[in-house]
Amino acid sequence: MVLRRFFAHGKTKTSLPAQGQRQRNGRVCLSLLMLCSALTGLAAGGGAQAAATSSVVARAPSPFHPDQTDRAFLADLEHRTFLWFWDSADPATGLVPDRYPSDQTQSSVASIGFALTAYGIGADRGYINRQQAVDRTLTTLRYLWKLPQNDSPDKAAGFHGFFYHFLKRENGLRLNPDIELSSIDTALLMQGVLFTTSYYTHDSAAEAEIRDLAAKLFNRVDWRWMLRPDNRLSMGWSPERGFLSNYWEGYNEGMMLYVMGLGSTTHPLDPSSWQAWISTNKSRWGESYGQTFLNFAPLFGHQYTHAWIDFRGIKDDWSRSAGIDYFENSRRAVYAQQGYATQNPGKWQDYGPNIWGLTASDGPAETTKVENGQQRRFMAYTARGVGRDYTLDDGTLAPTAAGGSVAFAPELAIPALRTMRDKYGDRIYSTYGFVDAFNPSYHDGKQAYWADDTYIGIDQGPILLMVENWRDGMVWNTMKDNPIICRGLLRAGFRGGWLTTRHGIVDHDDAVRLKQQQQQQQQQQQTQTKAG
Repeated sequence: MVLRRFFAHGKTKTSLPAQGQRQRNGRVCLSLLMLCSALTGLAAGGGAQAAATSSVVARAPSPFHPDQTDRAFLADLEHRTFLWFWDSADPATGLVPDRYPSDQTQSSVASIGFALTAYGIGADRGYINRQQAVDRTLTTLRYLWKLPQNDSPDKAAGFHGFFYHFLKRENGLRLNPDIELSSIDTALLMQGVLFTTSYYTHDSAAEAEIRDLAAKLFNRVDWRWMLRPDNRLSMGWSPERGFLSNYWEGYNEGMMLYVMGLGSTTHPLDPSSWQAWISTNKSRWGESYGQTFLNFAPLFGHQYTHAWIDFRGIKDDWSRSAGIDYFENSRRAVYAQQGYATQNPGKWQDYGPNIWGLTASDGPAETTKVENGQQRRFMAYTARGVGRDYTLDDGTLAPTAAGGSVAFAPELAIPALRTMRDKYGDRIYSTYGFVDAFNPSYHDGKQAYWADDTYIGIDQGPILLMVENWRDGMVWNTMKDNPIICRGLLRAGFRGGWLTTRHGIVDHDDAVRLKQQQQQQQQQQQTQTKAG
């Protein structure tokens, strides 16, 4: 499937590689596209930009009572999606492909982060046994720890603890000179690494080694090295060009970078970096399709950080002033997307209350053609979305938009997933759950509509983790016991909710004491293991 890549060069310019190069390679720094789209006012599909206002109040969640059919469907979806990670990962190294099945074999470090979490889910759900999960996790962490970290252009997997976006499947080194050392893909990997430290707590040599390797991998990440003079984190670095000029500011998936950087005890960010991150919230806050929230057009930006961290009831300075938490913000983003599909200003085929979902995904082709008497522009891989920042729509729907939103708005997401599966059948729902995307508006004379034939790891991940969080909260609850996450949230100014009820945390000193207690417990477990 055709993919697109976006790179930042210089201080102010985002450049697009030649078409042939875009088609051969995978994704890099999607948020560069967000930035480019916002600056140029890119829009497709006739969607109108809503005016900024804080007067619109989001509707309360509708009562939703899933029946046994719904629950059986979600259980089936979760199992199938788990199998994608289990089957696609290399059992000898733990490397996980960006997409599978596919003739593109590059490994994605972000997919590895989702996979490390998937193995714990699989063990809890009985898809695999705990020993299988331990073995695959150990294989992965050992391999990652041994990969070389240096500033050479072709003999390293990373530098300063960060990893390159894509790695060669055969040896784990940087895929090619176009691949950046990615701060966000490293963060997605580290979310999975931190999950392993809090999930594998049994008193055994193998699980003790998991905790040790995970701590080494996380502690090696030099967050301060990636920091710009204005206290914002760069999107990446390369030996050829140095630091990318683009940087992480709110609101999007970059939130996780700052939480983990603030939680680090070896290379910690200063709390001022969180203030720099949220300083742009005022420009993102406003109305879109009946909802007032922090806008970010593709839904993945509202899902990634939340897949591991439960933001219900915990608030920082900004969310306290806005009167909502970040979980509620994501819920409103889901409602806005459904509202857009219901209004369907672009007149795309099949859009409606139960068929919706724009995010980064594959697409049918880079082409312009006439459909039903109207000239339409279609795209391959790109970051589709709708919001105050931009609207980009070519009729392509990505099931991960709804699947990764199940925990936010099950009353919208579950009927959407069920409707899409029932309407389009096994062309979009197969061995590993939902394919990456489909487009009912694209017709090539051979099929009634376009449907993808592959799955992408960073789109499968939100489906798996958020379905699990909706069903049982396992990922969220595991990460609530992680001292790095707790420390990062506290240093960012979060208070209330589970930080108080679960840990009795009301200030930074409490977070420090929690970390010390957990370190002492781990040391005692290691001592007992050695003595045994």
